[in-house]
Amino acid sequence: MISTASVPADKPVRIAFSLNDASDDTPPEDSIPLVFPELDQQLQPLPPCHDSAESMQVYKQHCQIAEEYHEVKKEIALLEERKKELIAKLDQAEKEKVDAAQLVREFEALTEENRTLKLAQSQCVEQLEKLRIQYQKRQGSS
Repeated sequence: MISTASVPADKPVRIAFSLNDASDDTPPEDSIPLVFPELDQQLQPLPPCHDSAESMQVYKQHCQIAEEYHEVKKEIALLEERKKELIAKLDQAEKEKVDAAQLVREFEALTEENRTLKLAQSQCVEQLEKLRIQYQKRQGSS
């Protein structure tokens, strides 16, 4: 049974109802056909009372909201998947950045080692030249 009452617009309104008081001619909850099979049972629109325009309107609104809810869930799933892809790309980019930084450090170390070795080689060449000159002087004076 539905009762109505006039309430001033500035007063809060609480509406409560229970399906337990429903008449025996309504089918049990388990037998209600699922309008949106991918929605949880408690989110399914309840069949309207075809004699009531208000019930039909509420049912249509509920169906529209359920459809919008389904679309939002699909969009969230797509965005979650996109998020995973972007995180994977970010991880890969960070790994490549670390790899590039490591390569730069290795290059700098090898460049420094190369410079040191070239300096040592030129010093050895100079020392060898001095030893040759000394050896030639000894050979010439003997």
